[in-house]
Amino acid sequence: MRSTDLPNDYDPGRNFAFLMLPDFSLGAFSAAVEVLRLANHVSGEALYEWATISVDGKPVTASSGVDVAAHRSVGNGAPYSTVILCGGINVQHWTDAQVHGWLRRTERLGANIGALCTGSHVLARLGMLDGYRCTVHWENLPGFAEAFPEIDVKEDIYVIDRNRFTCAGGFAAADMMLAFVIREHGRDLAAAISEALLHEQIRDQGAHQRMALRLRLAVGQPKLLESITRMSERIEQPLSQLELAREVGLSIRQLERLFQKYLGCTPSRYYLEMRLSRARALLQQTSMSVMNVALATGFVSGSHFSKCYRQYCGCAPREERRATAA
Repeated sequence: MRSTDLPNDYDPGRNFAFLMLPDFSLGAFSAAVEVLRLANHVSGEALYEWATISVDGKPVTASSGVDVAAHRSVGNGAPYSTVILCGGINVQHWTDAQVHGWLRRTERLGANIGALCTGSHVLARLGMLDGYRCTVHWENLPGFAEAFPEIDVKEDIYVIDRNRFTCAGGFAAADMMLAFVIREHGRDLAAAISEALLHEQIRDQGAHQRMALRLRLAVGQPKLLESITRMSERIEQPLSQLELAREVGLSIRQLERLFQKYLGCTPSRYYLEMRLSRARALLQQTSMSVMNVALATGFVSGSHFSKCYRQYCGCAPREERRATAA
């Protein structure tokens, strides 16, 4: 669904509450709020109202170390038409019974509920994304998908599904809020806001989070890009070098030359580091056992996984898990 094709009965409302979680992403929060502020400024009308919320009404420190004041605490003030959870670092480990209760009461009152960045984790744990499509920042996608296999998680920059909306974070928060402005007040106002933000293009929710592989690697060799794409699709059951070469129509020698020429390493080394990078994300973002992480990233032996992980990351998998918990 394109941002201009939101359901006719979708109403984001005009009264927004931004619930700031510990270590939240200041960039995504600021991008979302700025769209509302500029909507009022450009239109010359009070189209939107917003408030910042914290658990106890005290300032919350963002992941950047900046303290942001809260207008009020959870549960205080009139009901909000829309509540947005502002996530950030390690939110997958965060829990608060008072916030959970307030969110459930807010849901029963009919509010729209959404999340920025990793705030999707909180909604997922509460069951508020069951039966909905959603997204989360690409760094957290592997852990989220493993933790909530029943939820339809997308790689889009944002997803609006009925009265739920989630955003990958960063400036995608502005794109999502601009979609609301387009639905309620038209594209002309949204374009004026985007111009004020020096945001060249309003992206639809179907846009992908990460730049194209050829741009990330600064490589345009099609066979190399195809090889890396196939690797990324087969993390749990890795392809052998022979299988990979056959799938992309090369000999093993040709495949090795491509990787050495453009990336300065062998295909097997690149593949191994890709799998270990996924393993690290799972260790940091989920409660999966070390052995299950090993199996999910294509290692059949726990000892082999630990040896490779230590060589790549400088510590054992269990040490990584303890450091994350600390």
